[in-house]
Amino acid sequence: MTFGVQNNQIEANAQLDYATKSAGINFIDTAELYPVPLTAPTWKAGVTEEMVGNYLHGIGKSERDRLVVATKICGYFPNSPVAGVRTVPPTTQEPFPDCRLDAKSVRMACDASLRRLQTDRIDLMQIHWPDRYTPLWGQTSFRHDSIRTDAVPIEETAGALRDLMEEGKIRTIGLSNESPYGVMEWIHACSKLGIADRLVTIQNSYSLLDRRFDGDLAEICQAHRIGLMPWSILAGGLLTGKYRTNNNQTPPSPNARFVKYPQYMSRWSPSTASSATLSAVEEYSEIAAQWGMTPAELAIKFVKSRVFVEEGGSTIVGAVTMEQLKENLRSFGDGSDGMVLDEGLLEAVDRVHMKCRDPSCAL
Repeated sequence: MTFGVQNNQIEANAQLDYATKSAGINFIDTAELYPVPLTAPTWKAGVTEEMVGNYLHGIGKSERDRLVVATKICGYFPNSPVAGVRTVPPTTQEPFPDCRLDAKSVRMACDASLRRLQTDRIDLMQIHWPDRYTPLWGQTSFRHDSIRTDAVPIEETAGALRDLMEEGKIRTIGLSNESPYGVMEWIHACSKLGIADRLVTIQNSYSLLDRRFDGDLAEICQAHRIGLMPWSILAGGLLTGKYRTNNNQTPPSPNARFVKYPQYMSRWSPSTASSATLSAVEEYSEIAAQWGMTPAELAIKFVKSRVFVEEGGSTIVGAVTMEQLKENLRSFGDGSDGMVLDEGLLEAVDRVHMKCRDPSCAL
């Protein structure tokens, strides 16, 4: 998701080449919304997909067929430049159309992603967030006065995805930023439409600082064989420890996310994160040192060890620099390590968690 704002095409190609050819990675996740943040002066919707598409075109069909390419369709987003780039030619100025999840919008979004990715099918198409109102981006309180009466029914969205699967444009589908209620509604809709076996993943926030998935969603997804693909497992980079102020390390580079965009992901940005969040980062960094890991390795291995990630999901990592990418991928090793962590380490992690559960999530 940094390709197009913090990374150019040459850097994107180098990262993808290293990941897929040297490190054995076969899964690439992007979205029509990307790059982020949307406030960056160079932001333009769809550019990340274009850069991934350029890479896929360059490696050829046989190499592309080895990969699982995933993207996402935006949920409710009124007057959005993202919807503007679904058309040919694109809408380049106000008024932009709305991003919605009605059948026509889903088809337009899929076709636009296929064009940008320069591929004949999307292996995993995900709904980036719902069309209905639901608390998002770290919010935990459901606000009844925010309910909208015009939300597109989930069955209509699922039906549009079914049609695209029957046409061969999509292979499987997934959810993102969904609630227990939403997952169950999707399960019912997919069962009714005969595509329950194609609903395979959910991509929600999950990290040492946000373990909300551990409860109801873990039970639901286990019962229905839906794997978690957690996003921001490093909390936007905060859990790497590079923003700590008391460890006498080299300051983060000017291109680091929270240096360049200090207001982005404010719940994790060191200038705006809660004291409980920053305190937890300190404690997790100390635990990592005790067990001979970097803070990033601990954060990644913890997420990777979760049953709901290992069984049917995937651990999503990203990086701005090649050095960061290599460090992140070292946590995967040969596939045998990281799946079971020392019980003493897990107990230490849980003690920090129980002091203040999910400190970066707001009431």
